[in-house]
Amino acid sequence: MAQIKTKSKKKKVARQVSHGCAYVQATYNNTIVTLTDLNGNTLAWSSAGNSGFKGPKKSTPYAASIIVKNVAERVKDVGLKELNVYIKGVGAGRDSAIRALNANGFHILSIKDMTPLPHNGCRPSKPRRV
Repeated sequence: MAQIKTKSKKKKVARQVSHGCAYVQATYNNTIVTLTDLNGNTLAWSSAGNSGFKGPKKSTPYAASIIVKNVAERVKDVGLKELNVYIKGVGAGRDSAIRALNANGFHILSIKDMTPLPHNGCRPSKPRRV
């Protein structure tokens, strides 16, 4: 009888990262939270649509708190404790996401607003000829 060899799968070793960055993108339609290490490698991310919200509920502060809760759950085995928070956008989930990060056991070191601002705006349309 021939023996069948089965390959044993290697266990994925979770890196231990104590210090990282949280990127919160809060638009009018959605909120996306991404947790990375200091090099920018993504550890976990979640969005309102990913968390089960549909339509106008995706951009609410409640959705932002649920998103952060999901991300915190996914990243707890990595050992992330301290965060630098970078916020982009003007949606309703901005403040709620920061409060939820604090409530889920992360120590927030800094908060930086990365919302893009136009220097002089778009070029205006040409004048109308009648």
